[in-house]
Amino acid sequence: MRFTKMHGLGNDFVLVDAADVRSRDAVELARAVCGRRTGVGADGLILIGPSARADARMTIYNADGSRPQMCGNGVRCVAKWIVERDGCRSPVVRIETDCGVKDATCDVVDGRVRLVRVDMGAPSLDARAMPTTLDVRRVVNHAVHIDGVAYVLTCVSMGNPHAVIFVDDVGKIALDRVGRRIECAPIFPERINVHFVQPVSDVRVRIGTWERGAGATRACGTGACAVCVAGAITDRTSRSITATLPGGELDIEWNRDGDHVYMTGLATEVFAGDWPVRRR
Repeated sequence: MRFTKMHGLGNDFVLVDAADVRSRDAVELARAVCGRRTGVGADGLILIGPSARADARMTIYNADGSRPQMCGNGVRCVAKWIVERDGCRSPVVRIETDCGVKDATCDVVDGRVRLVRVDMGAPSLDARAMPTTLDVRRVVNHAVHIDGVAYVLTCVSMGNPHAVIFVDDVGKIALDRVGRRIECAPIFPERINVHFVQPVSDVRVRIGTWERGAGATRACGTGACAVCVAGAITDRTSRSITATLPGGELDIEWNRDGDHVYMTGLATEVFAGDWPVRRR
């Protein structure tokens, strides 16, 4: 089975043609190929197949085999894959996801894609969209106690749920210890992505990310979008920011009408290869 390893700011994926895995267990395949020591190594597996509504459909699995609804860094990688592999002539690629069709505008030079700008659609602040058991309509600057520790959360859904916590110094956060606690807290029955955010100025932030099903990752596209929205509604940042993550930078803009969040960042191919298929 042919695969391509790609990453968006270090958030890495194994991309394959969906037709090559129809007869196999995608959950089992995701766990195998994403293994850091025994597989290709990745945060997720992305299957790319046909769509009646767009240029292609992406289906993503986390490294543990779970299914996130959306992945911003993954969308950028899929757009690059389509343009460079399928010879898509238009720089705007339409990608169907579990959260609808996303338009990705590619910066193409000599047939190669570097930057991709994705219209991520409208955010949701509805507490039911996370979901959460908290008895509130919106989780904005909401104080909670998790395992005896106090946190102030702002929750935003970008098709998948995010808990944003603003801190003075993101470098002092023990992400491996507290990320899982918040992800799996009883107030989030379907788990949640967690982001610790240090505002550097009104247009720049630093982010530490813990993703449900993947753990600490070097970048999260939907998470950076959620951070932009959370910063704007709590008057901590402007509606256009540069987010610095361990893997690099993303430019995020939330339009004035509130119905579009735009994400711009790199998409990079690492290598391609063949994954051995067991014959039954």
